[in-house]
Amino acid sequence: ILKYNKPFNFSAINNYAVSQVDTEYILFLNNDTEVISGEWLKAMLEHAQRKEVGAVGAKLLYPDNTIQHAGVILGITGTPGQKGVAGHSHKYLSDREYGFFLRPHLIQNLSAVTAACMMMRKEVFLEVNGFDENLKVAFNDVDLCLRIREKGYLVVYTPYANLYHYESLTRGYEDNPEKQARFLKEVQYIRQKWGYVIDKGDPYYNPNLTLEKEDFSIKI
Repeated sequence: ILKYNKPFNFSAINNYAVSQVDTEYILFLNNDTEVISGEWLKAMLEHAQRKEVGAVGAKLLYPDNTIQHAGVILGITGTPGQKGVAGHSHKYLSDREYGFFLRPHLIQNLSAVTAACMMMRKEVFLEVNGFDENLKVAFNDVDLCLRIREKGYLVVYTPYANLYHYESLTRGYEDNPEKQARFLKEVQYIRQKWGYVIDKGDPYYNPNLTLEKEDFSIKI
């Protein structure tokens, strides 16, 4: 157990942790998660050990068994008419539903996955210089995955690693002016850094589908 007695910065915390360990593989795991599949680590490791793979993400569910994360899609925004950064695939869909061509339930390559549960080789993490500490809370995982992809690695999502995610249980939601201002600053930062990639369209998402929702519905 390592103590980090500084203001909350997800990127800095994890960069510090990695600097203190000597292991071939790293698992980033939020403290608001609960493992619900016995083979979750093996399911992630089977892809993380592949030399062409840079990062592996898991399926995360809300406690009511709806999907919180089944991968990340670039460009999705909750504000119609504005350019977005990214959103979670099939968010709020019941885990019993098929989704778009069964995608929540299939192993697949994606542009990004959440660092709430992400496995990778330490050598890859060091190669891309870790998390960007300018992104204290939001989109640090998207930024990391885009840099991993830029190096030519794949980012893999596996539904066979299955966890509950009690989202924002520790920090709370972006529900006060200070947090909202920080969030908007991070949106502007990553848009400036990666907007040219995001606006080309996610290569793992059909351009005929909407960017205004996370449900894979048709763009109207």
